[in-house]
Amino acid sequence: MARISATWTQIASGERLRRSSQAVSVLGNHAYIFGGELIARQPVDSQIDVVELKAGQDSASIETLPASSSGPSPRVGSPSTVLGDAFYIFSGRGGLAMEPVEENGGLWRFTPSGNKWDFIKAEMKTHSPFPAGRSYHCIATDGADHIFVHAGCPEKGRLADLWSFNVTSKTWVQLPDAPLPARGGPSIAYYDGKIYRMNGFDGKTERGGAVDIFNLTSQTWSTFSFGADGIDGPEARSVSAVLTISIQGKAHLVTLFGERDPSSLGHAGAGKMLEDVWAFDIEGQTWSKVDTQGTPPAPRGWFDADATRDAVIVHGGLAEDNSRLGDIWELKFI
Repeated sequence: MARISATWTQIASGERLRRSSQAVSVLGNHAYIFGGELIARQPVDSQIDVVELKAGQDSASIETLPASSSGPSPRVGSPSTVLGDAFYIFSGRGGLAMEPVEENGGLWRFTPSGNKWDFIKAEMKTHSPFPAGRSYHCIATDGADHIFVHAGCPEKGRLADLWSFNVTSKTWVQLPDAPLPARGGPSIAYYDGKIYRMNGFDGKTERGGAVDIFNLTSQTWSTFSFGADGIDGPEARSVSAVLTISIQGKAHLVTLFGERDPSSLGHAGAGKMLEDVWAFDIEGQTWSKVDTQGTPPAPRGWFDADATRDAVIVHGGLAEDNSRLGDIWELKFI
């Protein structure tokens, strides 16, 4: 394994930022935080918290943008992805019954330059399919004109489906399902024409030991298997993160934190949380455990993260004592 090092720096913390199951999006020098819960199954609100990323240690400014009457309803388990000058969210869970938010394939787009939400209605042709409402799914983009949505939890059960949304034509295409089992809380990342899927919870156990790879050209899945023992590769986990980032001039997948053993209380409780960081060399197909420096964040799951060019931004989540965290960190690779 190649030695990879990175340094943790706490950027900000605050009571307003405490939550789990939220969406975090990095655009320019700011992180945008939307949704989530402070109490299980009670969405916080529809405001957006904006955290400056270029300030000194633990001194970043935090601004809260008021909720818009034309914006999305409060929701949890609705991750985001950045495309161009905006971030997008799809579905989630909310309302009095905490059911999946069903918006018939539509997505919400927030553009910081105008502090504006727009609802992107899916174009429907005869018998056009679209992904059902869900929560604790994962979402990514190709950086051009497609958004990908995978898996998650509908009203009952879990999913293994994969969908592509063309933001220009506003149409959905269903792609081949990912390898079973179906799962909630997985993660996907895009790099060079391929989608990389890891982790998740299948209803019985956390999934690990595999990077499932979907080739968008051939429309086929393949799997890279590894020992999920914390030595040859990361342990199995769910509600974690997988991000694409350049390290030492090479493309890597970075996975970090997550829940290893679920609570007997299900979503209302906290299981065993992990605190490790791993990097996967996409070309060489090798794992390296990242040697982190500085005071590290507390172990957590049910958080969210986004990537800059050479760093990962991590916010909030659920701690092992079942408390919601309100900190935001930068992990900068050396």
